[in-house]
Amino acid sequence: MNLKPLGDRVVLKQLVAEETTKSGIVLPGQNKEKPQQAEVVAVGPGTVEDGKEIKMQVKVGDKVIYSKYSGTEVKLDDVEYIIVKQADVLAVIEDKKAPAKKSK
Repeated sequence: MNLKPLGDRVVLKQLVAEETTKSGIVLPGQNKEKPQQAEVVAVGPGTVEDGKEIKMQVKVGDKVIYSKYSGTEVKLDDVEYIIVKQADVLAVIEDKKAPAKKSK
């Protein structure tokens, strides 16, 4: 991929939506909404706004949730990406593993 975002922009690759619900119901393709979860594949250098430096809070490899109607869709080498401003990234999904219990 040769996408290098400028300013406070982030390039996202949508995560694949599951085909079935937790209860086992299969969702037909036309009724599925686009997922709002994506993986960060590129991050801009940040920007200066009103004299204040805005640092990037996400990094490549982060799994994030982004605003539903934000961004610009781009197709490059048959892969679809979404370019959004950092402000459109709502949260980082953390893989929280249960801490190991100490035995006495």
